[in-house]
Amino acid sequence: MWIGMVITLSFGIVFQPHMMIRYYTAVDGKTLKLLGATTPIYLMTLYIPAALVGLGGALVMPELAAADRIFPELLFAHAPAWLTGVILAGAAAAAMSTLDSILHANMTVLTRDVYQRYVARGKSQAHYVFVGRVIVLALLVVACILSLAESDLLVHIITLSGAGALQLMPAIIGICFPGGRSLSRAGVLAGLAVGMVILWLTLVVFPHPLGMHGGLWALLANAAVAVGVSCMTPPPSGETVARVHGEVERFIAQ
Repeated sequence: MWIGMVITLSFGIVFQPHMMIRYYTAVDGKTLKLLGATTPIYLMTLYIPAALVGLGGALVMPELAAADRIFPELLFAHAPAWLTGVILAGAAAAAMSTLDSILHANMTVLTRDVYQRYVARGKSQAHYVFVGRVIVLALLVVACILSLAESDLLVHIITLSGAGALQLMPAIIGICFPGGRSLSRAGVLAGLAVGMVILWLTLVVFPHPLGMHGGLWALLANAAVAVGVSCMTPPPSGETVARVHGEVERFIAQ
């Protein structure tokens, strides 16, 4: 379970839409390579202190009802007031920075990839901006309701979002990894569909079979189906492979 959680909350978060959009802002290949080298280090240094806080809190405050509140409760009990205020202000600023990128990324996906493509084609730019703002407001309201709920729901939401985004791994690696044969469109879609079904089964219906995290079961099924279907369906065109792999390999060669 620990290994599964580590993979789900590290790789899964990297593949979330707001993180992927950040990668697209790289100005050149050198910056992109620097991101690839430093992001794993950032994630490791992020989760180690978080684990220490949680384990330490479990020792000194085992009676705490809401585990999500362990960090501020430790500050209130063991840190001076000025330091508590500075740390919580920094945490609030970091949360706001992450929140706005998540809201805008999801707004972009829902507005451009769903609403504009399948619901309302050919509308004005002002119309899509208005719809995007409504989507942001709706997402913000849902986020506020969930965040104010007095339960362990926050941990489950983060884990579920990481496990869901983790299902993009076979598609991204299978398409963008330099060299070799790319996964086909049918293979990627089939793998994603099977992965999401298995994720639901192993998180809700039969939670974590054999003690292995449901996100890993879904990832294994996703990868197997994606590769299997890709072997039996037409591969991407040479033009598409050259367009994707050519740019990736050019960045790496710089």
